Amino acid sequence: MKNIRVKEAAEYLGVSKSMLDKLRCFGGGPRYFKLGRAVVYSLPDLDAWRDERVRSNTWSAANQNNLATDRVV
Repeated sequence: MKNIRVKEAAEYLGVSKSMLDKLRCFGGGPRYFKLGRAVVYSLPDLDAWRDERVRSNTWSAANQNNLATDRVV
């Protein structure tokens, strides 16, 4: 299992380093661990995080239901 640091992880995922930094602070990002001060990601964790975000369309059924209840009749 290969481990990579933040810059390489961002390149691997096709996102900015800043995005990964923010996701670490506020939640919602891939699993990581720290070795001293270094933040390290494993490739399987990055792949799993990316795969959880696969979508077939821009609207989910939950979003469509919420829109229907938010409309003023």
